Amino acid sequence: MTDLTRGPIGRHIVSMAGFIGAALLFQSAYFMVDLYFVSRIGKEAVAGVSTAGNFLYLALAAAQLVGVGSLSLISQAIGRKDEAYARLVFNQVLVMSALLAVVALVAGYASAGWAARGLGADAGSAAFGKSYLYAYLPSLAVMFPGTVLGASLRATGVVRPTMLLQTASVLLNVVLAPVLIAGWGTGHPLGAFGAGLASSIASVISLIVIVAILPRIQTQLRVELAGMRPRLAVWLSLIKVGLPAAGEFFLLFTFNAVLYWSIRRFGPAAQAGYGIGARLMQAMFLPTMAISFAAAPIAGQNFGAGLRARVMETFRTSLLYGTCLMLGLTALCQAKPEWLAGAFTQDPGVLAIACQFLRMISWNFVAVGVGFACSGMFQALGDTLPGFYSSASRLVTFAMPCVLLSYYPPAVLPDFWVASIISATVQAGLSLWFLREVFRKKLGALPVRGEFGLGEAVGAGGGQE
Repeated sequence: MTDLTRGPIGRHIVSMAGFIGAALLFQSAYFMVDLYFVSRIGKEAVAGVSTAGNFLYLALAAAQLVGVGSLSLISQAIGRKDEAYARLVFNQVLVMSALLAVVALVAGYASAGWAARGLGADAGSAAFGKSYLYAYLPSLAVMFPGTVLGASLRATGVVRPTMLLQTASVLLNVVLAPVLIAGWGTGHPLGAFGAGLASSIASVISLIVIVAILPRIQTQLRVELAGMRPRLAVWLSLIKVGLPAAGEFFLLFTFNAVLYWSIRRFGPAAQAGYGIGARLMQAMFLPTMAISFAAAPIAGQNFGAGLRARVMETFRTSLLYGTCLMLGLTALCQAKPEWLAGAFTQDPGVLAIACQFLRMISWNFVAVGVGFACSGMFQALGDTLPGFYSSASRLVTFAMPCVLLSYYPPAVLPDFWVASIISATVQAGLSLWFLREVFRKKLGALPVRGEFGLGEAVGAGGGQE
């Protein structure tokens, strides 16, 4: 275990974020690898796989129920030196994740067909989407226990083994993708189904390995059959923290589904271009997400230890680092978006839409970075409901305008991108306002004008204890 209540905050964030960012990058590379090889089939395949990929958001949403709850409760328990409770939470959340994995498989196979048809721009895209989903669902199911293991290790400050394992898993996917998708060496190409199958095989093997090495990479958390007997109080605590975070990711699924549905009248090229641009955008967000993910256990341990000033310093540092990264990514998308999108399509129409999307949507990168920094603090302090409220604002500022634009014949694709920019800016402002209130409630801070732009300081008795 790493004691995050001591030492420079900035050094902790950089050291943890590097490993977390690499792990996130390799995790997201599953879909990018699939998309790369599927793009060789045609734009209908890209559109189908991209729309089917929205189920990833739905699985991520449900996974946050157990992932965020475990990170918050375990990191705070470790901060106050209560390892017995940390182990209890770990075992309880493993049981919850197993149940959610079963539910995900059953619900996924029951709804995959009609979901692909509802979001697809045409019958061809829908067929590719359905085929991909049928093979990809096992990968989404193992995401639940995988998320729990990763979040629990992060709560203890252990991140390097997860990164190494994710790297190996993606390399396996890279090897399997051309074999299963294009039929290299076998002569039996499986197309979109092969893309999903490659990801599922790699994900399942990754989960088996991390379970096997868990006792060797840390000693605080271990599987105990006695601790797996359901404890209602612990489940309620996990749900209280995790449910709003799950709601945030469910809203992301909703927003993407609404956007795919809203732009379907522009044809498969529009959905494919947006799909490529959106996946690239998400990949570019990973370094800033890694900073937020690193800040959460750091702030959580310090909050559990009663070190208020270090919690505030963690937020300031993560906000600064994230903003600098997002400014650099904005400059890249403004200057050369074709460098990014050109690797995934040779279709001029699809490439033009992807580049247009990246160039316009990059204006909201800084706002998104602010949201990530606030989200890390909400998780650390165990109060994730404000983050859900700020995300829900996009139902009014983004989802509704998209639906209205879909019925407005003169509307063009850039109108949808503008709606996203406006909504992200509003969400960032709300997140900052909510975080100020959470700091007041959780840290007992007194208002002091001008402190890091939130109007808050630690107040009397808020120094290191």
